[in-house]
Amino acid sequence: MFDHEKLDAYRVSITFVTWAYSLCKGLKGIDRHARDQLLRSSQSIPLNIAEGNGKPPSADRKRFFRIALGSALECAATIDVLMACEAIDAETGNNGKRLLVRIVSMLVRMSSVDMRVCEGVEYEYENEYGN
Repeated sequence: MFDHEKLDAYRVSITFVTWAYSLCKGLKGIDRHARDQLLRSSQSIPLNIAEGNGKPPSADRKRFFRIALGSALECAATIDVLMACEAIDAETGNNGKRLLVRIVSMLVRMSSVDMRVCEGVEYEYENEYGN
């Protein structure tokens, strides 16, 4: 198992890709542009999470998580467009958006914190013996 496969954000994003593929199988004709956009942006989420997770803690790592975050938000907007145009019903759209809310909340955290492990930190303290 790769390290990125252990991340909940990655696993939920794979679940979302599965959901998006199932939805997109039914989108044809005039809806094909939104379908293609949803397919691309949904795939971008786990791909960027995996690539970012493979980087050492750095601005570059955060950049990949931010790209994944942007793709998740793009998916949410695409679902809104599909619902507004009545290509999908609200229940279907809300099912996908529930997954996206989970993904977005994790990616916000992943892209904003400095995820590094610090070893050898010494703490100063005083005790009653003056040590």
